[in-house]
Amino acid sequence: MALTQAEAARTVQTRDWKLRYYEAGDGQPLVLLHGSGPGATGWSNFSANIEALATHFHVYAVDMPGWGESDAATVDRLDHVDAAIQFLDVLGIDRAAFVGNSMGGQTSLRLATEHPDRITHLVTMGPPVGRIPSLFSAGDGPSEGLKVLIEAYRDPSPANMRRLVEIMCFDKARFATPELCQARSDAALARPEHLRNYVDGLPKGAPLPIWVRPDLLPGIEVPTLLIHGRDDRVVPFENSLYLLANIPDSRLVLLNRCGHWAMIEHADEFNRLVTDFLLGTS
Repeated sequence: MALTQAEAARTVQTRDWKLRYYEAGDGQPLVLLHGSGPGATGWSNFSANIEALATHFHVYAVDMPGWGESDAATVDRLDHVDAAIQFLDVLGIDRAAFVGNSMGGQTSLRLATEHPDRITHLVTMGPPVGRIPSLFSAGDGPSEGLKVLIEAYRDPSPANMRRLVEIMCFDKARFATPELCQARSDAALARPEHLRNYVDGLPKGAPLPIWVRPDLLPGIEVPTLLIHGRDDRVVPFENSLYLLANIPDSRLVLLNRCGHWAMIEHADEFNRLVTDFLLGTS
């Protein structure tokens, strides 16, 4: 029987946050951090990965503050690195591998620079890096995908969620189903405070008021795997090229026919890549 969301769901109270997370497996701790889209959760981002990765690792997919079933968070309280450290502490985890998609990748990068003693491996999928020299992407503000994402926060209707899912994926026919778009809309509307806090916080830097310092990237010593879709319309793949050039022990897998959700569109390959990397067989 496949692992269900209800079976994997857990809740924990840290010093500052009540956090929902999804747990499976045993062995080396592996923390999965989701992206910033409306309705995003540890389960919605990683439901195709948790059970497969749990074959080898103790997996924790966390709803970060401001998302899913975790506590709401205004922009002045949005520090996901601190929340991740609190999560490790309350569960008694000294060190863990971190896998982060988009916003979760940025959080993982920051954690690797600010708390190198708490991370064993770093895996990112489509993380924004911040203000870096841009060779291939537009320089007039948010990307095409981020503009659609922001509009879906302002109006999380099924129609806008369809636009969002379509821009996140290369294979629109397979992934932008009416059922998924309705589910994302329902999940977003279930927590209107999350929507309101995101939109209100945009002028103040939400969802990433604190970014990794690019000058600290060369100091990351943990093994790093960068995964990026060549067809990513949210965060251009040149961000991962920049990371590859600046993180000494890093390698990049660039996937063709893949958008922003590598772990969803290419789940089997993603699961193999992460497993082999963490086990040291890649």
